[in-house]
Amino acid sequence: MLILEKQNWYKVKEGQTVAEIAKAFCVSVRLLVKENGLSAEPSVGRLLRIPKTCGNAYTAGEGDTKALLCGSERAYAEKNGTNILYPGMRVIL
Repeated sequence: MLILEKQNWYKVKEGQTVAEIAKAFCVSVRLLVKENGLSAEPSVGRLLRIPKTCGNAYTAGEGDTKALLCGSERAYAEKNGTNILYPGMRVIL
């Protein structure tokens, strides 16, 4: 597991998607979109604020639950910016 504590700015490169950028910084797509007020893929050269995250990055597996990963569904939603959880999803614990 990787311990994260980041608050960065990132300049979008040609061909990059929100999903790729979020994965690179171990943040959820939803948090990245919300933090930057995005309604579409960002244009080349745009500066994106990477949300500060604290916790362990983890790839969810079969049988993992929000409560098991973060203590409660509410804590899971606050840390990950979504209520969605599926196997293979990277989450912050």
